[in-house]
Amino acid sequence: MNSLLKSIFISVFPLIALYFAIDGVLHLINHGISYRYIGRILIAFTIAFLFAMIFIKPVARTDANLRAFTLPISIGFLISIVFGGIIEQDLNGSLPSIILFLGWVLYIKWYSTFKGRKSNQMIKVGNQLPDFELQDSKKNNVNVSKFVGNPSIFMFYRGNWCPLCMAQIKEIASQYKELEKRNVNMVLISPQPHKYTQSLANKFDVNFNFLVDQGNKVAKQLDILSKNGIPMGFQTLGYDSDTVLPTIIITDKQGKIIFADLTDNYRVRPEPETFLKILDQKAV
Repeated sequence: MNSLLKSIFISVFPLIALYFAIDGVLHLINHGISYRYIGRILIAFTIAFLFAMIFIKPVARTDANLRAFTLPISIGFLISIVFGGIIEQDLNGSLPSIILFLGWVLYIKWYSTFKGRKSNQMIKVGNQLPDFELQDSKKNNVNVSKFVGNPSIFMFYRGNWCPLCMAQIKEIASQYKELEKRNVNMVLISPQPHKYTQSLANKFDVNFNFLVDQGNKVAKQLDILSKNGIPMGFQTLGYDSDTVLPTIIITDKQGKIIFADLTDNYRVRPEPETFLKILDQKAV
């Protein structure tokens, strides 16, 4: 139930913010200055701007609490409550600002985080990577044993719909030559439909392994399944409701895990330079 609520929340929350931003601007145009509306606009516009920018100009990572956005949202909340609710004596008129502010807190502290990832017993540094099977974009089976013999980076990403995942893959692709020098197998894995994986491979045109975890079988095996992890509505594009938690695993030539990033926040991800450092220090 919790994961389903998250799926609905992330689809609805940006739309609510956009509505209140537009409604607030129209109110100021038609009725003049009102502090409760000014505060509301500042909160709503900041939230709408964040989600717009994530899709228009994707970034691979942010800080956990989005401080650059939380500050204006907090200021807008205070303006709406103090000046609008107390000075203008219309606390009910500040209710949308309260809703938006609480929604922001939920986004930062509830939606963005994953619980219990550190307890994962399958993905531990020093362990041998478990045996599993994937599919290429042509639906041919590919066993993970294929990658033993060279160091490998396994990146489990949510799908082409995820702008942070796409930005992270773009970063890694830009390090292609450095990875090639180190004879690294770069393995990109998603449960998304094969056609999207093929589209991604065509887009970057690098010698990476673009593979599909059909039915999230490997995600379940490795305990990195994200139940109802797709924003509600994306199913119409052909995505399954379940996806994978963003995960990075680096193995040495023998297939032993030498690095694992099981992030507990979908916006907090390691940089490619971290991978190169790990490979230089530990991959033998």
